[in-house]
Amino acid sequence: MSKYLIKGSYNANGIKGLTEEGGTQRKTAVEKMLAEMGGKMEAFYYAFGEHDVYVIFELPDDVSAAAVGLRVNSSGLVSISTTVLLSPEDIDKASKKSVSYRAPGAK
Repeated sequence: MSKYLIKGSYNANGIKGLTEEGGTQRKTAVEKMLAEMGGKMEAFYYAFGEHDVYVIFELPDDVSAAAVGLRVNSSGLVSISTTVLLSPEDIDKASKKSVSYRAPGAK
């Protein structure tokens, strides 16, 4: 399974819904959504700053992660961005791959 990071920001109506429903119930709802897609939640945190919520999770593939992003963003109450996370072992494998690349302007 692939790992992902969601960074989310609630709009005013989303914050209203969150305060009415509670943080624990939102976490449970997200956990259920991910499980129904064959995934699992690793971490869920609310935060101060640029984003209101951070979620680290696993899903079977990028198409499933894209489906989550489309569905959550279409709610209009929260805006999320999804980042693919790579393990140190993934980077080890990537560093051993041969890549043919010419930098812009290089001959």
